Amino acid sequence: MSAAADPVHHLAELPAWSFAGTALAVLGRPVAHSLSPMIHHAALAAMAGADSRFASWRYFKFEVDPAELPQALVRLHRAGFLGLNLTVPHKAVAVACLAATDDFVRAAGAANTLIRTPDGWRGANTDGAGLAAALHQEFGLELAGADVLLLGAGGAARAAAVECLQRGCRSLWIGNRSAENLAALIRILRPRTHRIPLHGFDLASPPAGLPVGALVLNATSLGLKPGDDSPIDLAKIPRPAMVYDMIYRPPQTALLRQAAALGLRHANGLSMLVHQGALALELWTGAAVPVAEMQRAALAAG
Repeated sequence: MSAAADPVHHLAELPAWSFAGTALAVLGRPVAHSLSPMIHHAALAAMAGADSRFASWRYFKFEVDPAELPQALVRLHRAGFLGLNLTVPHKAVAVACLAATDDFVRAAGAANTLIRTPDGWRGANTDGAGLAAALHQEFGLELAGADVLLLGAGGAARAAAVECLQRGCRSLWIGNRSAENLAALIRILRPRTHRIPLHGFDLASPPAGLPVGALVLNATSLGLKPGDDSPIDLAKIPRPAMVYDMIYRPPQTALLRQAAALGLRHANGLSMLVHQGALALELWTGAAVPVAEMQRAALAAG
């Protein structure tokens, strides 16, 4: 099954919405490419074998304009949806619309998972933990004690940076092309460093002194479109140990192609998609989630 096999829904359909089971959804713009329904349905089908209540759970995808997100959250709550995932560009916008959040959401300034409460939506963020699980799966890497070169200073980078700092990385270097956005992120993160060295640099001209054997972690959007350049020239930095690109479609970006050419261990973001999705499903269901089933579905879609 391809992502296109899951129809894209719109807010205009909600007045006539009549789904009788338990409804989950991902909201984004664009959202047609999303693999989230496929991987969640694979997990729910396996879970239904042990608990029949999950047989009536369904996961939908909704195309929502950012300006419509506050209204969308109210209407989806009214329509009885139990949980929502948020993808680009909604993760940061949603925070002001939530009835409750946790410390990670406040630190990251973004929520990717919403859980229904009587008063509205409670926000969580499974991206950081999903990233950590993906790095362990792909490389056997623990963020604790790792030197990290993080590329980007947007919402995805902020969540990744918070996770790195909370898990006790050895050092965190953040590269970005906009000096203003980089400085803003450094200011936000500085109170959370707990004496971990935190540095910023220009992606176009990496400085001397970058650590050898670091994890290069791409949290920019460069690579999403055909013909995109790599966010950094890996040949200009001390030899890294491994390269992880949070982008999963296309499966091989310019950054990963260069990593392969240099003989570096590398992986795309499909494993992060799976792990953050599994953590979200666990929050909604309160049950053990078959991550392996989600992984198989994701690989089959690739």
